[in-house]
Amino acid sequence: MKVVLTGATGFIGSHVLSELHSRGHEVTALVRDDAQASAVAARGATPAVADLYDRLTVESLFGGADGAIHTASPGDATSANLDSAVADAVISAFDGTGKPFIEISGLWVYGDNSAISESSPFNAPPLVAWKEPIESRVLGAKGMRGTVIVSGTAYGDGGGGIPGLLLGSPRDGAGNLIMLGTGQQHWTTVHVADLADFFRRVLEDDSAGGRYVIGNGVHSTLAELTEAAAVAVGAPGAVPGSDQEARARLGDYFAQVLLLDQATDAAKARADLGWRPSHPSLVDDFRHGSYRK
Repeated sequence: MKVVLTGATGFIGSHVLSELHSRGHEVTALVRDDAQASAVAARGATPAVADLYDRLTVESLFGGADGAIHTASPGDATSANLDSAVADAVISAFDGTGKPFIEISGLWVYGDNSAISESSPFNAPPLVAWKEPIESRVLGAKGMRGTVIVSGTAYGDGGGGIPGLLLGSPRDGAGNLIMLGTGQQHWTTVHVADLADFFRRVLEDDSAGGRYVIGNGVHSTLAELTEAAAVAVGAPGAVPGSDQEARARLGDYFAQVLLLDQATDAAKARADLGWRPSHPSLVDDFRHGSYRK
């Protein structure tokens, strides 16, 4: 298939690019500048330098493809505007075609929930409250096959912003990493290569659509994750922090999502598309894998 991909130089998008390229799909990567163009070309994509707010250009690029995947995000206050602009462009470009459009989302939109599924109610903290209305507009567009992949924290290959946050945790006087909060909250995670594999499955399967909740089924506590991160960076161990310390460190909005207690078994993804995560857990990757210094 001819696929347009945004965010191809990012952590998730670069793995999606590699997965699609390895399976013979032709990928056009929308990038910001010539440096990014060179980077994606080296990975097998055809680069197209484009401003994602330039609706006519983006619509034209989408229109020439068999499908599109959106993983780009500035990760700041403009994120909602960017997602809305891309949604406008693809809904117009794919109207009446039935072509697939897939975008990434995150489990934080469900708030505290130890059994998250696609039917769970949304309880989004302020940091991500803007996501659901835009995603619903994509899923409600009748002329295309819209899919939102609602993912746990992505990790692997020594990368990812949230794993990096744990590895860079502040230390106490004895050199121990200080946990975010008490460490009793559970996090849902997924190896980035397993996540990329699921993107490809959705793209290729005409029956796929709607929301899919994704996690590898390992529900480690933040204490377990931080203790494993301590091994990776050579710290003697990890000690509990407090909600107050986490908010002082990261700000109220960001700390709030990292203090959520969440879990999912991704039953729909497994049943509908035969998805089976195959990579080590984040705890194992911290202790024995790609994050070891």
